[in-house]
Amino acid sequence: MTDPIADLPTAKALANPVRQRILRELEILGEATSTTLAGRLGITTGGTSYNLRVLAQHGFVEEVPHRGRGRERWWKLSRLSLRLPALSRQSPELRAAIEQLNELWLTEDLETFALFQARRERLGAWSDAVPYSRGSVRLSLDELENFFDDYLALLRRYQREPEATPRGARTVLTRFIAFPDPEETTEESPEEET
Repeated sequence: MTDPIADLPTAKALANPVRQRILRELEILGEATSTTLAGRLGITTGGTSYNLRVLAQHGFVEEVPHRGRGRERWWKLSRLSLRLPALSRQSPELRAAIEQLNELWLTEDLETFALFQARRERLGAWSDAVPYSRGSVRLSLDELENFFDDYLALLRRYQREPEATPRGARTVLTRFIAFPDPEETTEESPEEET
């Protein structure tokens, strides 16, 4: 099954700092109410409720069945997998939303890694849990697409619901980035002369 491609409304829904913080908190907590999220984020319950509804409308979060009582609603990540469209297929508005989203993600990644580094020595055996690899491969565009699909399949193989997680497990943040070397020229894409 192919992952859906993000459209402008979906990209705009994601490119919101509060919604990104809500998604991050749900990643950490597994399940939470808007009240819990409001307390952790320092915003109103009305603000978290509204943003949870927007995220649910786009399929990023879902209610936890049978957990709430009365008007209380519990939320969790839906594990929706979404692809961003190729740059050549983005309208200027979509490109602006995706650039904002990428900026939010990169900022969060850098801040989270800095926090990990600051707390690393207090993490016991988990302080060594940083598999890191820098490498390069020579691929055609089709092979790169297959490579990414294989990466996503590996990631999905290890994703599971909190109740199916083995004892002692932690959330491990994974990031993948691959891009053509901008200093290499090929016959198909010669470097422009200035």
